[in-house]
Amino acid sequence: MPKEEKQYAAKNKKAYHDYFVEEVYEAGIELYGTEIKSIRQGSVNLKDSWCQIKNGEIFALGMHISPYEKGNIFNRDPLRPKRLLMHKREINKLFGLTKQQGYAIIPLGVYFVNGRAKLEVGLCKGKKLYDKREAAAERDAKRSIDRTLKSRD
Repeated sequence: MPKEEKQYAAKNKKAYHDYFVEEVYEAGIELYGTEIKSIRQGSVNLKDSWCQIKNGEIFALGMHISPYEKGNIFNRDPLRPKRLLMHKREINKLFGLTKQQGYAIIPLGVYFVNGRAKLEVGLCKGKKLYDKREAAAERDAKRSIDRTLKSRD
């Protein structure tokens, strides 16, 4: 059986700038009909979103799904907490790491697998300012090297 390719509806590029991503998990999202239609159109924003664990359940907070324009009364609050569907042992592992070692759970991307929306969740550790400067310097150096190699051709 061929493996289905991920179709990304949105990515959280800011998360890779602000955090070191240690591990990546896949979680289902509990959504309503107009929300899934809105995600299929690509109107989802993960920029300032994070995940929180309450009573053994994990929720995505700050994830903005724009109202579906043809949804009228069926549209939900764009910023409502969305429950994520993960295995209990994964949730417990994430809960332990966030409480003890200062990790954060950050949504990294929304994509579709076999027609179902999935959320890519990362176990992240915050970057300091000097880490961000170092990453920017590496990126600039790589860009200049590529530019000089291209000009030689």
